Amino acid sequence: MKLLIRDGRVIDPASGTDRVADVAIAAGRIIGIGQVPADFHPNRVLDARGCWVLPGLVDLCARLGEPGHEHAGMLESETAAAVAGGVTSLVCPPDTDPVLDEPGLVDMLRARAERLHRTRLFPLGALTRGLQGEVLAEMVQLAERGCVGFGQADVPIVNTQVLQRAFQYAATFGYTLWLRPEEPWLSKGVMASGPLATRLGLSGVPAASEVIALHTLLALLRSVVAGTPPGAPPPVRLHLCRLSTAAGVDLVRQAKAEGLPVTADVSVHQLLLTDTDIGYYDTRLRLQPPVRQQRDRDALRAGLADGTIDALVSDHTPVSAEAKAVPFAQAEPGATAIELLAGLAVKWAQQDGVPVARAVEVLTSGPARVLGARLGTLQASVGRLAVGGVADVCVLDPQATWRVEPSRLRSQGRHTPFEGHALPARVRTTVVGGHIAFDAAD
Repeated sequence: MKLLIRDGRVIDPASGTDRVADVAIAAGRIIGIGQVPADFHPNRVLDARGCWVLPGLVDLCARLGEPGHEHAGMLESETAAAVAGGVTSLVCPPDTDPVLDEPGLVDMLRARAERLHRTRLFPLGALTRGLQGEVLAEMVQLAERGCVGFGQADVPIVNTQVLQRAFQYAATFGYTLWLRPEEPWLSKGVMASGPLATRLGLSGVPAASEVIALHTLLALLRSVVAGTPPGAPPPVRLHLCRLSTAAGVDLVRQAKAEGLPVTADVSVHQLLLTDTDIGYYDTRLRLQPPVRQQRDRDALRAGLADGTIDALVSDHTPVSAEAKAVPFAQAEPGATAIELLAGLAVKWAQQDGVPVARAVEVLTSGPARVLGARLGTLQASVGRLAVGGVADVCVLDPQATWRVEPSRLRSQGRHTPFEGHALPARVRTTVVGGHIAFDAAD
C-alpha cells in the first residue's frame, strides 16, 4: 500500500522533529517527511489535521496470555488491544506457562505473532530455568532465537550467588538483564506498607524491599563493569523494571551520575495512582509492585520527566474475572492497560506541565534506546520516524476525550483501576510496517 498521512503535527523526539508535515509511505517504509516525491501516488490518504503523527509506541512490559494463560488473554485479542493503543512494538516478560526458557517456545511465540501482522513482539528470555532462581537458562540459545534480554519477571532470585553468576555470564556476551528490584523476603505482602495497609489489615511491602534489592543489583553491576576502558561499551547492562519508590528513583539517579550502564522504567499505574485509590479493597488495584504513597508517586513522575527514568510502560497483565472476584489478598495481581497507555501519558504530561516531546519520548525513542542493538536491523526504525526506515506510525488525536469502559476494550482482561476515568488523547490510526493495523473509523 502507498499511504499518505497529510497535514499532521509530526513529533519525533529521536530527530528533534516537531512540525506540521506530510508523511509518505510505500513498500512498508517511510519515503518522505515533509517533501513527498513528485511521482508518489497514494492508494489511501489519511487526513491528520489537528492530530499528532508519532513513531509507533514501544511498550517494554506487556503480557499477552500465551502460552499458558489463554483464559485471560490470547495473542489475537492482546495484539489487537496493542495496536488500538498505538503500540507497534512490545516486550513480553518470560513468565508464561511454560516459562520462556526453551528456544522452541520462543520460536513458537514469535511465529504466532508474525502471522497476525500486528504489533512487533520482542520476548524476554528467562534468566533461570523455570524462573526458579537456581540454574541459569541457556541465554546464548535464547538470544539467537530473538530474546532481547533476560529477566525473572516478578520472581526475585533468592540466591545472590546465582545473581552474581548471571551478571558475569551476561557480561561475556554483552546481554542486558531486565530485573525488577525486590528483596524476596520483604516482598511477600499484597499492598504498600503504611498506615492504610495497617487499617485495612493487609500485609505490606515496605519500600525497603526495593531499596535493598537496588543496592544489591547496583553493587553486582559495579563489580562486573569495573575496569571497562573509557569509551568502550559496557560488558553488561541493567534495566530496572517498574520502579515504585522515591528512594529507588534517587538510587537510579545516583547510579546514572556515576556512569553505570543502567536504565529504568515505571508503570502507568505507579505513575498515576496511590494506595488510597484502593478504597474498600478494590481488587483492580491489586498490582505488583503495589501502588505506594503520594510522595513516591510524585518522585516517580519527576524522575520520568527529568530523564532519570527512561520509559513509561503499560505493565499490561490481562486477568480473568474469576481471579479478581475474590478477597483482595487472594486476588491475582495485574490489570489491563495497553490501550490506555497513550492517554495516561498525555494526562501525566498535562497535569505536570511536561513538554509534549518528553511525553512522546518516554513512549518511543526512550524505550527503543533501552532495547538498543538487540533490535538488529530495526534499530534505525523502532521508536522513530526516519526516511528509509520501517513505517511504524501512531496517529493520535490530542483533542479527543474518551471514557474508559471495560466492555469496549479489546483485551480479554477487562479489569483496570482507571475504569470510568475520562482520558485525553485517542489513537486514530496505527500503522505497522506500512500496513494499517488499526483504524478507529473502521
